[in-house]
Amino acid sequence: MKFLILNGPNLNLLGLREPDIYGKQTYADLKSFVESVCAREGIECEVRQSNHEGVLVDWIQAAYGAFDAIVMNPAAYTHTSVAILDALKAVSLPAAEVHLSNIYEREAFRHVSYPGMACIKTVYGKGFAGYEEAICFLKNHLEGKE
Repeated sequence: MKFLILNGPNLNLLGLREPDIYGKQTYADLKSFVESVCAREGIECEVRQSNHEGVLVDWIQAAYGAFDAIVMNPAAYTHTSVAILDALKAVSLPAAEVHLSNIYEREAFRHVSYPGMACIKTVYGKGFAGYEEAICFLKNHLEGKE
């Protein structure tokens, strides 16, 4: 089982960017956390981050035939990217959306997720643990347990 873990814009600045919302842990901490969860669950993973929408779309498209599932934190592209939505729909891989913060306790524009429309699960407001929940959910889904 192999998962692609994608992170969108500004997540590379975790620990610096609005730590009262996103916490003080860094992107390196997040990457290590995700890799350790996947290792524990027997899942190969690639963890990637880009500030560029087209790069994220390219990675999603390239996932077809190479990965079993996608965990994605689209970050700011959550609320704007029909392109990411369409890429997720095109590859038809099981996908889960993750948000570190509770998007429903923030500005109204953050309540709409385009990529989430192609995901079978969305986890929000649980910090790094949201990634663990999404990974375990997708593993169980692929094993026919969810």
